[in-house]
Amino acid sequence: MMMQGVRIGRRGLSRLAAAVETAAVAPPRMPDFDHVPLPYNGPSAAEIARKRADFLSPSLFHFYSKPLNIVEGKMQYLFDERGRRYLDAFAGIATVCCGHCHPDVVGAIAAQAGRLQHSTVLYLNHAIADFAEALASKMPGDLKVVFFTNSGTEANELAIMMARLYTGSHDIISLRNSYHGNAAGTMGATAQKNWKFSVVQSGVHHAVNPDPYRGAFGSDADKYARDVREIIEFGTTGQVAGFISEAIQGVGGIVELSPGYLPLAYEAVRNAGGLCIADEVQAGFARVGSHFWGFETHGVVPDIVTMAKGIGNGIPLGAVVTTPEIAQVLTRRCYFNTFGGNPLCTAGGLAVLRVLEKEGLQANAHAVGSYLKDRLRALQDKHEIIGDVRGMGFMLGVELVTDRQLKTPAKDEICRAMEHMKEMGVLVGKGGFYGNVFRITPPLCFTKEDADFFVAVMDSALSKL
Repeated sequence: MMMQGVRIGRRGLSRLAAAVETAAVAPPRMPDFDHVPLPYNGPSAAEIARKRADFLSPSLFHFYSKPLNIVEGKMQYLFDERGRRYLDAFAGIATVCCGHCHPDVVGAIAAQAGRLQHSTVLYLNHAIADFAEALASKMPGDLKVVFFTNSGTEANELAIMMARLYTGSHDIISLRNSYHGNAAGTMGATAQKNWKFSVVQSGVHHAVNPDPYRGAFGSDADKYARDVREIIEFGTTGQVAGFISEAIQGVGGIVELSPGYLPLAYEAVRNAGGLCIADEVQAGFARVGSHFWGFETHGVVPDIVTMAKGIGNGIPLGAVVTTPEIAQVLTRRCYFNTFGGNPLCTAGGLAVLRVLEKEGLQANAHAVGSYLKDRLRALQDKHEIIGDVRGMGFMLGVELVTDRQLKTPAKDEICRAMEHMKEMGVLVGKGGFYGNVFRITPPLCFTKEDADFFVAVMDSALSKL
């Protein structure tokens, strides 16, 4: 063979072919990042795993055949015990919004810790009042009274109790496939057998899920809303305490509700005397990009809003926000939360709000998230195993199926793909009732270059299946 006047023999051809093949399968290159992790001198992953098995709950589980020992984080990246860098596309389950160890948030927490870590809400302290005021400014309508909690589960428990107290009714309506927490009341509202134990869970009715991909009525919001009305008519006294839903189901597999559904469901519930609760634990705090809260994408204003995760960028912090009138129900007895409104946590929460505004992270989530979704949809055209791409902003889902017509969940395939992605430097979550949906919920500082790298890695991983 002659190439540009040079004769190439068989051995040369073999080497050329090998070089071409190597170039074709070269792993994608991670974007540059100017951060050197600190030296790690702690216990190994194996030693930590042994202690975890001996001393922690046996209910704990982990991703990957060889679980990662994550020892440091910086913005959208995580580092293991050997200093290897990973792109974090999961953000501690949609929790780290500003970025790991954001200096402004760390600085606010450190400053408060050096002055006062904890007292009690029986005394005055400006940290809780300042954060409550800033949080209320982000809410529509008359939603301006804040109750601080320590988690999303606790926030949803409080919201459900308030709805029952305010209305004098007991019945709660939630959606199938939803997840609202793992305490007594929230486990009742949660509607997946994977997350429910055999304990008393009374007074909750689960409506047909308005899931455009797997739902019984496709995207027909009217038919799903009719089910809510029929639950009220045939399953209750005609009066209900409330309706709770996520704007995008997180644990359920990044499921977007059918367009037009929430206004119809809210109307039906309010006609039955109930309150509408928006669970913003995962979708809130600018994660959806186009709006600050997920419920805003549906054009509704709830009576109660619950939040956690992104509210503190990883700090144990949650909140319930409602109207002054509804808030009065908790004055009938003594309601108290020892750590709710802790100055350390609320100082960190206020710093989170300031970073979101200062760095334009909502706009970034919208722009980069839309770009990433378009690229994932292009990947869907290439890989038959991708059944659906959905979500918005930095709350995206990619559902894997072995048969697009039957929508057969690709449970094993997603685990293998996640292993391949980890080896190439990308960490991503999974969820959905069948455990076959990639949950892509990165820190809101995720860049276009990160998105390109993520897609290239997913493309390579799916090609290996």
